[in-house]
Amino acid sequence: MNTINKTLSKLEFAQIGWVVPDIHAAVKFLSNTLGIAGFPEPEHVRAQDLGMTYHGQVVAAEWLTAQTYNGSAFIELIQPVSGQSIFHDYLAKYPLGGTQHLAFRLPVSDFNRITGDLHKQGYAILSEVDHPIARMAFFDTYQTLGVATEIMGITPEGWVAIKKMEKTK
Repeated sequence: MNTINKTLSKLEFAQIGWVVPDIHAAVKFLSNTLGIAGFPEPEHVRAQDLGMTYHGQVVAAEWLTAQTYNGSAFIELIQPVSGQSIFHDYLAKYPLGGTQHLAFRLPVSDFNRITGDLHKQGYAILSEVDHPIARMAFFDTYQTLGVATEIMGITPEGWVAIKKMEKTK
């Protein structure tokens, strides 16, 4: 039987996702204090615009997000605004914020195989998105890893977008 360690070791680490109570303060700290530049102006996101599910249902949730490429991975900041989502759940449990998820990427053609493998290992899907640049599934790996795990199946259009973001850094 496969284990989560074996499954994730086959994937490329892509992103650390921080859920924060104040995205502007987080960007300022990371940019000015740690010298991590390149964060764009935070973008307002609505779960229903992405068709993003929360425990299997599309719900009216909103958040601000900004991300930048830093060396070999992306740093994503998320500030919940309204509604219920995995990000809102995290901030409710940890009001000061913190690392909510780690993301691993692979070609979209392998997405079902890897997500199926994690599901067979007993990890529940918390949230899913089927976007033109990537299929994404967030798994409840809190008991095993202390964070949620995002699997990103990158489409051909998504690889182009990633390369653009890496070059702007």
